[in-house]
Amino acid sequence: MKKRILTGDRPTGKLHLGHYVGTLKNRIALQNEYDTFIILADLHTLTTKPEKENIQKLNENIRELMLDYLACGLDPKKVVFYRQSQILEVAYLYLLFAMLVNKPRLERIPTLKEVMRDLKMENASLGLLAYPVLQAADILMVRANLVPVGKDQESHIEVTREIANKFNNMYGEVFPEPEALVGNEAVTLIGTDGKAKMSKSIGNCIYLSDSSEEVKKKVMGMYTDPNRVHGNEPGQVEGNPVFIYHDLFNTNKEEVSDLKSRYQKGTIKDVEVKEKLVVAINNFLEPIRTKRAEFENNPELIDQILLEGTAKARAEAQETLKLVKEVMGL
Repeated sequence: MKKRILTGDRPTGKLHLGHYVGTLKNRIALQNEYDTFIILADLHTLTTKPEKENIQKLNENIRELMLDYLACGLDPKKVVFYRQSQILEVAYLYLLFAMLVNKPRLERIPTLKEVMRDLKMENASLGLLAYPVLQAADILMVRANLVPVGKDQESHIEVTREIANKFNNMYGEVFPEPEALVGNEAVTLIGTDGKAKMSKSIGNCIYLSDSSEEVKKKVMGMYTDPNRVHGNEPGQVEGNPVFIYHDLFNTNKEEVSDLKSRYQKGTIKDVEVKEKLVVAINNFLEPIRTKRAEFENNPELIDQILLEGTAKARAEAQETLKLVKEVMGL
């Protein structure tokens, strides 16, 4: 019997290259080995975007998210895609799990401080603080064994494991203790500004749906080695965003090696390194753009995929909640 994985994203807009190297690449490979559930976590968006005008964007954002998933190669014949807010049982589990974790434990999660910093928030709402508890309900609702995540989400999965362990010890064995599954090549991709990870809220992204012209504009404006004033000084390759991207997306490894060597010697200007990167990223994105266009022309198919997936996820949730209530005596 195959093990089960649960992963997904908040529908806050289109996905970018950071999502691809952080989790998407891993998910695409894993769908052939595991029963795969992918959540479109619209309830999670309320933790940072509870305003009505943001809620009204959710349907469009979900469509964009589905287009990115399918264009990248996630297969609806192998993957259950579902919309979180349509699974009412997850709210029940969230409430029960909230009784099993304390406030100081949640405050120790590193990503909480990062989100508050990025959004310039002085105080976290209860919903944002308890974000990992709702995430635990999502994961344990389908009784997932593994959770493919980027490195920055590993601390969230540890909370899920603690909740599962405490529930099983208090009431009876219902849940597996899921493990975070971070691919060997998964990285937190630095943004085009060189100052932070790629993030939609900061605006330092190259999107999977960007046109070739948009890619060129963003790459040519990328942060490089600030000590290269005239362009003929020996440059720093290590930690340089342009070369981080070359290593990830340029399949011509001989070219990358040559660019690094010349850069370190000061015999190549930044503009040439960036022009080569524009070509490499556009070569990577072109098949994704083509497949995305095919699904854009068939919106009814996307609706059907999501409808069928949500029905399957709800059936799993109902079975899980039934087991939970039995062992608790509710």
